[in-house]
Amino acid sequence: MTTAARTTRPAIRFRGRSFMALVLAPEPPITDWLTELDAQIQRSPAFFQGRPVVVDLSALPMRKQDLAALIDDLQQRDIRLIGIEGADPAWLGSEAWGLPPLMTGSRPAGMIEVPDGAQAAAPSTEARPAASLLLDRPVRSGQSVIFPEGDVTVVGSVASGAEIIAGGSIHVYGTLRGRAIAGSTGNGGARIFCHRLEAELLAIDGLYKTADDMEPKLRGRAVQAWLDGDAMVLAALD
Repeated sequence: MTTAARTTRPAIRFRGRSFMALVLAPEPPITDWLTELDAQIQRSPAFFQGRPVVVDLSALPMRKQDLAALIDDLQQRDIRLIGIEGADPAWLGSEAWGLPPLMTGSRPAGMIEVPDGAQAAAPSTEARPAASLLLDRPVRSGQSVIFPEGDVTVVGSVASGAEIIAGGSIHVYGTLRGRAIAGSTGNGGARIFCHRLEAELLAIDGLYKTADDMEPKLRGRAVQAWLDGDAMVLAALD
């Protein structure tokens, strides 16, 4: 009798990662809504570029065939759809129709301002400074600030229920009570700084700590967070 050698393999590791999707909520009459969408795309042609989009059908009862036509209209406008909300639950399995999957369990993240394309400058050969976003007022509950191009600095506090998502580092010169997600584009060298730590969640490049995971002695103090390998490290600044 022979015994087969058993090979010990390392356990599979999972990371939590949070992505922000835009939500389009069509309203009747759909032809007028599409006309307004075309006008918005003309004002800001690059707004939807590379952004995941979910279609919310709550205000637009329709048959599955009508939905297929709407999805086709959106895809012709280079809008990348990742899911559908507010559709008839009987449409489960709609992927077989070539439609995005039905999604549930989302939570609102506040309104997002669409930039005016008229403000976009033509490509320049001049050197550009490092991308950063400065907010000179507090971020209120329910607001979501998304800046994948670089660092975000808040001269004020971030309220509970608010969210900052930055491609680079995050600097909060007040109390951080909401969620701070740095390095969202894969920047493991990003850091999070705050004058007073009361955060609900901190995340850097997909690794995160919730309030329950943070050392109690760091609450209410000036803190910085960074990655050391596959672990997030928090340390007091004072």
